[in-house]
Amino acid sequence: MHPLEQFKYCPKCGSSHFEVHNEKSKHCDDCGFTYYFNSSAATVAFILNHRNELLVCRRAKEPAKGTLDLSGGFIDMNETGEEGVAREVMEETGLTVIDTEYLFSLPNTYLYSGFLVHTLDLFFLCKVADDTRLRAMDDVADSFWMPLDSIHPEEFGLDSVRRGVTRFLKEYANKK
Repeated sequence: MHPLEQFKYCPKCGSSHFEVHNEKSKHCDDCGFTYYFNSSAATVAFILNHRNELLVCRRAKEPAKGTLDLSGGFIDMNETGEEGVAREVMEETGLTVIDTEYLFSLPNTYLYSGFLVHTLDLFFLCKVADDTRLRAMDDVADSFWMPLDSIHPEEFGLDSVRRGVTRFLKEYANKK
């Protein structure tokens, strides 16, 4: 099912004459409003400690509960990518991000409460103030440092994170 099929009524006037306009929008025949279905912005953090180990988390919730993940999540309204990744890292690990470097982005889909959300995941290399005070909080069951040569991308449950870890290991990890 296309994500737009889940939207039955015009968000502006409430009309049921809200029809698919093209592959990325719906149009209201009553008020003329066109709604464009755009990706939500999300962040992913690569954090290396003083031993050049990567911070890895284990997912506490679906989707992909129990699989490996990296800290990150949706960007809030009026928040930059840098602010969003720092907030997510703090919420999930208790670590304070002191510097961010944007690396790359990847499109993704994320099943949230039965609704398929299209995302654009922004990957950052983050430095933290103190890498010794790591905790697992929020939607993280466990968090730990993993040597780069022990990382297997196929163990990461979310597609974009799996692809991002593969890219990071190939392009960035050996440069730092």
